[in-house]
Amino acid sequence: MLKYREQLIVFLILVLIGVTYRVLPHPANFAPVAAISLFSGFYFRRYFIFVPALAMLASDFFIGFYSWKLMVAVYFGIFFASFLGTLMRKNKSILTLFTYSLLGSVFFYLSTNFAVWAFGNWYPHNWQGLTECYLLAVPFFKNTIAGDLFYSSIIFGLYELAVQPKEKLRFFPKLRTSKI
Repeated sequence: MLKYREQLIVFLILVLIGVTYRVLPHPANFAPVAAISLFSGFYFRRYFIFVPALAMLASDFFIGFYSWKLMVAVYFGIFFASFLGTLMRKNKSILTLFTYSLLGSVFFYLSTNFAVWAFGNWYPHNWQGLTECYLLAVPFFKNTIAGDLFYSSIIFGLYELAVQPKEKLRFFPKLRTSKI
């Protein structure tokens, strides 16, 4: 477990990454915020919700705020990943990370597109409009899944590599035997 100062540094780095990747041009929905949220729920015991909240608020300040009803759905979808991270604590494995990352992507897709349909005026408010909303969002959903899986693997993997004692780094013998 990291000390308070080290946790604060990781906390700030994750917020900075979340803001940067949302503000810079990127493929739609291919961003690390959900992965950061999942990571925060897993590793930050008390303040896990603040990392994604700060990243989202700061980046929305630059990107621009939009309909508060849609923002609630987006933030709720991101915060759900934090909740999933807290559930992951009981069973830490690559399979669990993959499963919960995918579950977070599905929840985000379902909840945010339902909000777009329910609170927007882009689609008729009937079954056909809801179906059309979900179908037209599939390309974004593919990016969400790809981004969440990619960034979850990177963030969790780099963190685990960074905190492992050198003698446990079986797959990286040069790192294990190097002296700093």
